[in-house]
Amino acid sequence: MPSRIFAALTRDTDESSTGQQRVRTDGGAVVDGTDGADGSSSSAETSDASLFTRLRRSRFLESLPFWGPPGLLVLFFVYGAISWNFVISLTGWEGLGQPDYSSLSTDMYTQLLADPSFAAAFRNTLVLLFVFTALSLVVGLLLAILVDQKIRVENTFRTIYLLPMSLSFVVTAIFWSWMYNPSNGLINEVLRGVGLDALTQAWISDPRFKLASIIFALMWQFSGYCMVVYLAGLRAIPESQYEAARIDGASTLRVYWRVIIPQLRASTMSAAVVLVVFALKAFDFLFVLFGVNPGQSADILSVMMYRVAFDRIQWAYGSAVAMVLFAMAIGVIGPYLYLQYRRGEL
Repeated sequence: MPSRIFAALTRDTDESSTGQQRVRTDGGAVVDGTDGADGSSSSAETSDASLFTRLRRSRFLESLPFWGPPGLLVLFFVYGAISWNFVISLTGWEGLGQPDYSSLSTDMYTQLLADPSFAAAFRNTLVLLFVFTALSLVVGLLLAILVDQKIRVENTFRTIYLLPMSLSFVVTAIFWSWMYNPSNGLINEVLRGVGLDALTQAWISDPRFKLASIIFALMWQFSGYCMVVYLAGLRAIPESQYEAARIDGASTLRVYWRVIIPQLRASTMSAAVVLVVFALKAFDFLFVLFGVNPGQSADILSVMMYRVAFDRIQWAYGSAVAMVLFAMAIGVIGPYLYLQYRRGEL
């Protein structure tokens, strides 16, 4: 009995001495009371060390030397130039002397809204974007379905259809200027050869056919690109879906319309964005065909921008046209990038 009492007293003494060495913090964590400052400092050092280790091992810092310098160059020479162009559009600068940055205004944009040539160029640009994009997608899809039928000379057809895209706008314009020539062009010669002389036209001189001729030539050049994009999408669809639809009694047309084409939505979106960008950059094609004055029936914003800025030496007005063109590009690419981000593909 005395030994049990002595053991209990000894245990209480040990617990009380241990309790004096430990202090409970406000948040409930227990730390050593003998050296609280040293404990907190060591904890902070450990936290800093772990943070440094995480930063050192992060992919962001590892990849920074690779994308950092190019990113700075793009930021300065691309977005910096766009920002400076926007500031120039708020001045009345005509290219002589120094721009007056003290009195910025939106007068150039007000003049644009009242300019009939801008209205015509803006309308033609919209028609070119939508009609050219839609026709190229349709033709590209039909070509992709044709090539997807496991034909023997598939690679040959694919090369032939894709070859026009490898040509520059300048080469394409020279080629089609000969095709559209009213006197000895291939189109009119073929029409005369089959006895359809009444259908021969001055394709790139008549205001009624100028824009349609441009759209047809650009569609010829870029429908092969759409074919390649759609062909990749078709090859990604499992063959079992075709077989299941045919077992259900669906016709070939219904299989493509109800089963296949809805699954090509991503291919359609990506191809459409690229086509719109190329349509906005069609300045080279029109410049070779018509020069700086294609007329209101075929004028587009990129040609108007060049004509105003470099032919008439009205840089502020040309910068305003350029900003409208930039806004149109952002209006197309921005929603696409947002959808890609929402899908987790960016």
